[in-house]
Amino acid sequence: MTTRDSKDPDLRRSLTLLWEGRQPGRRGPRSRLSVELIAQAAVRVADADGLEALSMQRIAAELGYSTMSLYNHVPSKDLLLEVAADVGAGAPPDLDDAADFREAVRLWAGALWAGFHRRPWILRVPLDHAPVGPNQLAWLDRLLRPLLAAGLSGGEARAAALHLTAVVRGTAQISTSMAGQYKHDDGIPHTDADLTHVVADLIDPEAYPALTAVHAAEIAAGPRKASGDALPFELGFGVDRFLDGLETWAATKSR
Repeated sequence: MTTRDSKDPDLRRSLTLLWEGRQPGRRGPRSRLSVELIAQAAVRVADADGLEALSMQRIAAELGYSTMSLYNHVPSKDLLLEVAADVGAGAPPDLDDAADFREAVRLWAGALWAGFHRRPWILRVPLDHAPVGPNQLAWLDRLLRPLLAAGLSGGEARAAALHLTAVVRGTAQISTSMAGQYKHDDGIPHTDADLTHVVADLIDPEAYPALTAVHAAEIAAGPRKASGDALPFELGFGVDRFLDGLETWAATKSR
C-alpha cells in the first residue's frame, strides 16, 4: 500500500507501520525484531494482563530487547496500541457458506461480538482515525460483500457497514464494562435480571412511566433462555430490524 497520497502525517505513519512495517522477521538463531513481532508480543501481554500492562518496557522484556530497540520500529505508545489492535482483531469469519445476505451479516456480527468479548482491551484502544490496518480492513471487506450482493450501492454498503460496526462495538463496550464493574460481593457479575430488579425498585412510576412498564414486563417474563444464537437479544433484535430495513430498501430500488 502506498502512503504518498496521504496529507495527514499521523495517518501516513500509521499506514507505514500497519502495512509496510509489519513484515515477519528473518529466520536465524534469533528472530529479527520487527513491527509484527512487537505487535504479537503486545497482544500476548494485553490478553494476559489488560491494556494497562502494555508498555514499551514490558514488551522489550518479553522479547529480550532493549526499550530503545523497540522505539526504532514503533516510535510511540499510541502506534503500539494501533498495531496491537489490528493484530488482535485477527482474520474475519468465512461467510461463503451463509444461506443469504442476512445470515452472512449475522455471522459477521456474531464473530465481531465474540472477538470483542475475547479481547475486550481492543475496545479501549483510542481511535484517532478510521481503522486502516490489514486485518481491520479485511473485516470491513468481508461485511461489504453480502451488503453489495443484497443490492446496495457502494456508498450505501459502506454506510450500512459503518452503522453495523458501531452498533456491535458500542453494545460490546457496554456489555464488557458492565460485566467487569457490576458484581456481587462474591465477585460474580450481576445478571440483567438483577439489574432490572434494582432499577425497578428505585424509579418513580410517575416520573418514569415507560421504564416502569418495561421493567415490569421483563420481571414478569423472567430470564431469557439461551437460544443458541451467537448474538444476545439486545444486539440481535437491533441487527435483525436493521436488516429488515435494508431488505425493504433494496427491494424498492429494484422495482
